[in-house]
Amino acid sequence: MQTQTTTGPAPGLLARGGLPADAAEDIYLTLTVADQLCGVPVLAIRDVLGVQVITRIPLAPAEVAGSLNLRGRIVTAIDLRCRLGLPPRPEGHRGAMSVVVERDGELYSLLADQVGEVLPLPRAERAPNPVTLDTVWRDVSTGVHRIGERLLIVIDVERILAIG
Repeated sequence: MQTQTTTGPAPGLLARGGLPADAAEDIYLTLTVADQLCGVPVLAIRDVLGVQVITRIPLAPAEVAGSLNLRGRIVTAIDLRCRLGLPPRPEGHRGAMSVVVERDGELYSLLADQVGEVLPLPRAERAPNPVTLDTVWRDVSTGVHRIGERLLIVIDVERILAIG
């Protein structure tokens, strides 16, 4: 019996241009924070939840909105508006959606105004952060993509969770 070995990506994993899909594109979940389009790498995401009951944590930093329960696990909720130096949600806003990510074995919920679609974006088309981008945003972003007339800011999950 002969064994056959292959090198390179498995069949069907080639992106446009014959490059391996993981080398050609990054895949993001889009979300909106105060009308700003953002992208979080899908490989960092564990779950997406609708509006949740959040319990405030006394003496926590302002960016920590509180905690929520996800199937018996306590999840720390990070308010992206506060973390990014934006005004709070307007009165009467229906609440924030949760994008759950994991870091060092702990779950965190990134609270966003809206969660959009999953987009594969060519890695070669990601531009560095513009020099005019606010320093808070620049510190938590790995670059930007132009999506039509809008600018998608790529969020670095590790940096957005580095509070304090």
